Amino acid sequence: MAAYVIVEIEIADLVRYEEYKKLAAPTVIGHGGKYVVRGGKVETLEGAWVPGRIVVLEFPTPERAREWWASEAYRPAKELRQAIAKTRMIAVEGV
Repeated sequence: MAAYVIVEIEIADLVRYEEYKKLAAPTVIGHGGKYVVRGGKVETLEGAWVPGRIVVLEFPTPERAREWWASEAYRPAKELRQAIAKTRMIAVEGV
């Protein structure tokens, strides 16, 4: 069963965020993941939610998603992201 990591990010430092993206991408791919959504225009269809940036990752299994998030390979990128952005991140099983 596929798993999706859905991320809402409020970026405080756009220059360093570009560095984060370069560090993070190989770790996602290395854990069997892929980007489904990576930024792009957001349109609120219902409710008061107005996110700035949305990222959606797809992994082959929930276990692979958790392995990626907890991996030593992703750790430097994660620490950078946590220093330069407010992040809300969830993992959800697909169908």
